[in-house]
Amino acid sequence: MASRLPADYVPALRFSALTKYYDAVVGSTTRENTFKQALIAQARITANHDVLDLACGTATLALMAKQQHPLAKLTGIDGDPAILRIAAAKAHDANIAITFDQGYSYALPYASASFDRVLSSLFFHHLPMTDKRRTASEVFRILKPGGEFHIADWGRPSNLVMRGLFFMIQLLDGFENTQDNVSGRLPEVFEQAGFKDVAEQQSFSTIFGTLSLYRATKGTA
Repeated sequence: MASRLPADYVPALRFSALTKYYDAVVGSTTRENTFKQALIAQARITANHDVLDLACGTATLALMAKQQHPLAKLTGIDGDPAILRIAAAKAHDANIAITFDQGYSYALPYASASFDRVLSSLFFHHLPMTDKRRTASEVFRILKPGGEFHIADWGRPSNLVMRGLFFMIQLLDGFENTQDNVSGRLPEVFEQAGFKDVAEQQSFSTIFGTLSLYRATKGTA
């Protein structure tokens, strides 16, 4: 695994020193179990599926998906070697077989049409718009025809209270890259990459704002 991150890389909690607290923070503030279970259910994973957890972080989502679908093949990729070490240790302790790769979302190290499903949780708001678009195009490339992309991330606030709460995320992760989320522009990003049937499936109110689940499909033609 590479040991040096790009200068503009944004770690999971903005600062590398906070990475070890990631599970505790996300678990206590985002209704993590609820929205990740909903995302897995939405993905309709089957036994023969190859599934990629994009920007897998500490692999909580990948572990949940593998536990529920033990015959599916799960791969997790993340740019941060430190967080991947945490992910690998969690998988080892749980005796769950998941492949972990180090790499970046805008240059995925996989052949075209490699995966049936790609999952993403709380990642896109870290990216500037240019990298959001590059990442969406890469996900489109590596999905098989008919494959699906399922995303959980901050979305358009459901009310003024949710909008106010989201300022905390913007202070932590940056205003420029998170503005695309709060403006509801993620579906547009996926459509521009070539995805069809792009839609928000459901949303959840959290202490940091509105968290939305999206689905996007790669056509078969």
